[in-house]
Amino acid sequence: MLVVAVLLATSGGVAWAASPRVPAVIVFGDSTVDTGNNNQIPTPLRADFPPYGRDMPGGPRATGRFGNGRLPPDLISEALGLPPLVPAYLDPAYGIDDFARGVCFASAGTGIDNATADVLRDLLGGLPTSSGCRAKAAKVPFELGSGGGGVSAHLTVIPLWKEVEYYEEYQRRLRARVGRSRAAAIVGGALHVVSIGTNDFLENYFLLATGRFAQFTVPEFEDFLVAGARDFLARIHRLGARRVTFAGLAAIGCLPLERTTNALRGGGCVEEYNEVARSYNAKLQAMVRSLRDEFPLLKLAYISVYESFLNLITDPAKYGLENVEEGCCATGKFEMGIMCNEDAPLTCDDAGKFLFWDAFHPTEKVNRLMANHTLEVCYQEGVL
Repeated sequence: MLVVAVLLATSGGVAWAASPRVPAVIVFGDSTVDTGNNNQIPTPLRADFPPYGRDMPGGPRATGRFGNGRLPPDLISEALGLPPLVPAYLDPAYGIDDFARGVCFASAGTGIDNATADVLRDLLGGLPTSSGCRAKAAKVPFELGSGGGGVSAHLTVIPLWKEVEYYEEYQRRLRARVGRSRAAAIVGGALHVVSIGTNDFLENYFLLATGRFAQFTVPEFEDFLVAGARDFLARIHRLGARRVTFAGLAAIGCLPLERTTNALRGGGCVEEYNEVARSYNAKLQAMVRSLRDEFPLLKLAYISVYESFLNLITDPAKYGLENVEEGCCATGKFEMGIMCNEDAPLTCDDAGKFLFWDAFHPTEKVNRLMANHTLEVCYQEGVL
């Protein structure tokens, strides 16, 4: 059966008529796609309080999503005829019947590099990892079995290897619930959405927190991360993933927080960071092409985010935006997480006029644009 994308005019932009053969949306990554897992672990990197979630469907509800409303996986899920919210795997309010139609393993603050998940711990003086060594000590990106058991108090956020362990556990639960054949069909037919990498550069390498800057030049660190991303994608493919999107980096030097730290140079975008994003994205694209050649059954799409963000920044009026330099929450210059709260002054009235919700994360309006772009690429490249 042909999968046909039908564009429908809506106030939110584009809606898609979905193929019924997409049984679930499965999500890996960081805060750009974390639908609430960090609520369930001992970390200050969370968004389960107002004004986060103030524009959620049905009224204000702080679910742990880093934004004023829904994230791209939610909007993709809805467009595919699936539930409008993708549940977080660690949320006790949901069970395997819910996860059979969509599940999120993402964790705000994490990265491809294991050390990224431990940045806050390292900044505060650190504790040993479960292997007994500081994460900064070894040149190892994504690697399975880097620790045992669940997410314990000394893991600041969920590392990518643990997200994959949860994916394996999820599949065991799914097989027990619906049987081996049906479980394999769900996983194989699901759209896997991956968004990760920004924290590896901005909260790890350039923050000088983990020592990676002393171990690698910037091009070497890019290669290190691309190799980690490749290992991750190959791993989930071996576990049954067949439809996968992997997002590149946005123009990370133009995030409000980076503009603020660039104040001495006029407060504009940090071109050094944008150049790194472009270089890294080119290497990611080459890796994606190589993986598609190696695994013929893997329908893998690279999602270009950089150009989309630049379009929003350079021509905001075209998208109904008025402010692309600051976040809506508080002053919009540096606040995110616990600093973006109900007591923070100056929060805007209409987030739809802003590119960014806080100093790091986009608004739901922009998330919808990114979701639509992802679906366009999926249909164009035969992922869906």
